[in-house]
Amino acid sequence: MANTDQQKVNEERMSLYTKMEAVTQIPWYYYAAIDQYERSIRRARKDIPKEAGLIGIYIKPEVWAGALNPDPTDTNPLSIQLFGGIGVDGNGDGLADQTNDEDILFAISEHILSYGTDRDNIKIALWDYYKRDKSVSLIMGIAKIYTVYGTLDLDKHAFPVPLGYNHSYKNTWGDARGWGGRRIHEGTDIFASYGTPVRATSYGVVEMKGWNRFGGWRIGIRDVNNTYHYFAHLNGFAKDVAIGQVVEPGKIIGSVGSSGYGPPGTAGKFPPHLHYGMYKDNGYTEWSFDPYPHLRAWERDERKQRRK
Repeated sequence: MANTDQQKVNEERMSLYTKMEAVTQIPWYYYAAIDQYERSIRRARKDIPKEAGLIGIYIKPEVWAGALNPDPTDTNPLSIQLFGGIGVDGNGDGLADQTNDEDILFAISEHILSYGTDRDNIKIALWDYYKRDKSVSLIMGIAKIYTVYGTLDLDKHAFPVPLGYNHSYKNTWGDARGWGGRRIHEGTDIFASYGTPVRATSYGVVEMKGWNRFGGWRIGIRDVNNTYHYFAHLNGFAKDVAIGQVVEPGKIIGSVGSSGYGPPGTAGKFPPHLHYGMYKDNGYTEWSFDPYPHLRAWERDERKQRRK
């Protein structure tokens, strides 16, 4: 039932995006990416109110109505324009309502249209709006994923290693680590044999690939929910995986190893295992959170699917 409800919501959102695309010529996936990025920000922070409708984009009252507007809840398009606000009437009802989905999307489109509808100008418009390079890159990455798959239904996940391979893990997030200085363990260790395939756990963009003195050979993948999935201590990478590539759940990205804790090529300082971490960006900074409950849920769901 939950999946059916979410699919219905996604269909309604897609209808709004494509309607706005027809009016503005801005591709739907940019609306979808901005909306999804902002929705993830709302869920990661407590200083932003929850969305009232389908659209998750939050525009501050002083930005919507104008910084000098004595009425931060103003819905009159003329007075909003007079005070330099970005609020507009997007659905033709005569009101610029900062809680109305179409008005919100149209306000964003007006900002983008003042720069242009090609990719480079959209990036400039986003930077001028967010004043943060990372926000722009995250939104463009989400847009890229939507472009490849053409759907909003991208919540499927896979366990990081195939269930047919022997593996074990327990909740080790937050445990103390001493190599390289005192720090906490920002992930879950999945122990498996050398060469055990490592799989992407979500739809996403490969954001990082290479060596790190702590993590050894590692890969980072960012999904549409603005979650960064980190795979470390790999034995090697799959030949067809590259930075900027869009991947899907179950895609082989490398294999289990024991690399790290030293200069490039260092291995064997600990038993072979996959370090799997999850991180969230909130529009200001990024932090680690416990992946263990998600791993358990993905493993359980995958076993259920295998029994069908």
